[in-house]
Amino acid sequence: MLMKHGKLTEWTKSSYSAVNGDCVEIKTAGHDAVAVRDSKDPRTGVLGFTANTWSAFLSNISQNSLH
Repeated sequence: MLMKHGKLTEWTKSSYSAVNGDCVEIKTAGHDAVAVRDSKDPRTGVLGFTANTWSAFLSNISQNSLH
């Protein structure tokens, strides 16, 4: 999922979500942070990443999916 930081103020489910909706949700969490949670059970907690770390993670996934 590509994301423009500062644009996702509500939880947004990945566009690659399974048919049953089990996936991750993300939203911006401040000026330079991204929050990630499990859409199946959002009460289990939230992981926080800097915007740069999240962007590097997405870039790495994108590059590795091409191989």
